[in-house]
Amino acid sequence: MPGEADTLALGAAMVSHLLPGMVIWLEGDLGAGKTTLVRGLLRAAGETGAVKSPTYTLVEVHVVSGLNFYHFDFYRFNQAEEYLDAGLDEYFSGSGICLVEWPDKAAPYLPAADMQIELRLDADVPGEGRIARIAAASAKGRTCLAGVMSSGLARPA
Repeated sequence: MPGEADTLALGAAMVSHLLPGMVIWLEGDLGAGKTTLVRGLLRAAGETGAVKSPTYTLVEVHVVSGLNFYHFDFYRFNQAEEYLDAGLDEYFSGSGICLVEWPDKAAPYLPAADMQIELRLDADVPGEGRIARIAAASAKGRTCLAGVMSSGLARPA
């Protein structure tokens, strides 16, 4: 996945394979492309408004194509208990799609992921090169991953 355009395309490829109630963990260092992937996904779903990282707001809600997308960013958490204090559990109990940046900062309270996507900068491609590793952890995740694989943007490791 050489650059930003490919990260956007990966997000877009996921949209038609998402299932209600999915939880997707987005992992990777700062600048690895987590918010870019979410932006590609939401744009492909039909979002026309701003898609920004919810670093300060904790969650950005996007209602698109009859689905609620909840984009979380827990980067600023100093303790996992801040997740509980923020009262975010309700977002994970419905049929919305939860996209979670920095899930490790809310563990062990965060619901398990259906899919985990790790983005990292590719040392072999200077500049914007990125690598995405996707793992499915549930039946919903496996269904979504199979669809993404069929798009040709992802291949088995």
